[in-house]
Amino acid sequence: MQVQIRLAEIIEALSKALDMTEGQPDGHCIRCCYIGTSIGREIGLSEPELHDLYYTLLLKDLGCSSNASRICELYLADDISFKNDFKLVDGSLGQVLKFVISHTGAKAGLAERFRSLLNILKNGGEISTDLIQTRCQRGADIARQMRFSENVAEGIIGLDEHWSGRGKPSGLAGEEIPLFSRIALLSQVIDVFQASSGPQAALDEIAKRKGDWFDPALVDVFVRIASQREFWEELASPDLERIVLDSEPGQHGVLADDDYLDDIAAGFAKVIDAKSPYTSGHSERVALYTDLIAEEMDIDFETRRVLKRAALLHDIGKLGVSSTVLDKAGKLDDEEWSQMKRHAEFSEQILSAIGAFANAALIGGAHHERLDGKGYPRGLSAEQIPMEVRIVSTADVFDALTADRPYRQAMPLQEAFSILWEGGGRSHDPICISALERALARTPFTTFARQLALQEDTSSSHEATKAA
Repeated sequence: MQVQIRLAEIIEALSKALDMTEGQPDGHCIRCCYIGTSIGREIGLSEPELHDLYYTLLLKDLGCSSNASRICELYLADDISFKNDFKLVDGSLGQVLKFVISHTGAKAGLAERFRSLLNILKNGGEISTDLIQTRCQRGADIARQMRFSENVAEGIIGLDEHWSGRGKPSGLAGEEIPLFSRIALLSQVIDVFQASSGPQAALDEIAKRKGDWFDPALVDVFVRIASQREFWEELASPDLERIVLDSEPGQHGVLADDDYLDDIAAGFAKVIDAKSPYTSGHSERVALYTDLIAEEMDIDFETRRVLKRAALLHDIGKLGVSSTVLDKAGKLDDEEWSQMKRHAEFSEQILSAIGAFANAALIGGAHHERLDGKGYPRGLSAEQIPMEVRIVSTADVFDALTADRPYRQAMPLQEAFSILWEGGGRSHDPICISALERALARTPFTTFARQLALQEDTSSSHEATKAA
């Protein structure tokens, strides 16, 4: 089936999820897109080049979730605030040391903090390279999966390279660095500093890093652009999202089939699941269990396809939750539980901005509701919870029970179903539980789980091979 979609509209909305996990104010990637494409036009890029630059800027942080848990583990810190604050560090040794000392283990025990600081001070260069390598390579792989060009992928890989050659992960220098990467890094720093301290602070910062972090010619181009009052007025405009959407280079409406929407959903599912080592493959498994339930209930193929996309994206709001909460081994305190519950609200907020994912927004916002009205975030009761939500909710809990979690090991199949049936009619719909049970009975669960694990391992090996 052919459907008319605005690719830019979808990617703009999804970029806001990337802003969340980077700890940036809403619309950061969209502002970077406006800044960077202004530079691209000023230097005379062609329309095809501007088109690829446009999507590089919106998707520059595609791999950002992949190092979140590692940051929490290494620095004993909240990954979201850590990333936000680190973007204000200029890379000089003094500032980096000051940042590391002030942000490592602030709430940890003295001995634990001391050990972490020693490890970072001893192995900081290797740690930093590894974190950036993971982030950039993962982002590039997801961009390729979402059908973006190799120019976009290479632009994402080189985001943290510096003109002087002292960047990461490859230490490229000067014009060895892809042009889109050079523009994206400059645009990112401009937005971070103008958002926190105003336009002059941004100009001062890029002047300070000119020839070190940034291509001097691009800095000069931006200074010319910045002299125009209209540039700053549009950047601060409440209509900026529309302005960026309307200025998409090339085709404004992209004719795509359902396969393309599937690829976009599958790509972002990888971003979501990379947020925590305990959710690796979660969204894909929930999508599979969702389809098994729907097939067993004789739901038509087109509806099942829409449900699968919703299942892939149901947890997108977790990108706005710190990994210190997602990965906590013990019981969450009241504040942490409040943060965790907000992920459903975030999912609905992000997905509701995308017409093609309207059903996914409903399911993302309600997949933790219960039939007895004791769920969250709205406390909906049975008559208010559509069957589509009940199906994904059942699949979600089943996978949570049968996969490892920070607070317990995976449960055997029989125990997982016992827990589901205990809540049958109160928490989850017995029709959905029964359908999943019948579907899995036709495939031995150990074989089924092994096939899923093999698929996941193959995917990881493929990515590692490409990274090497």
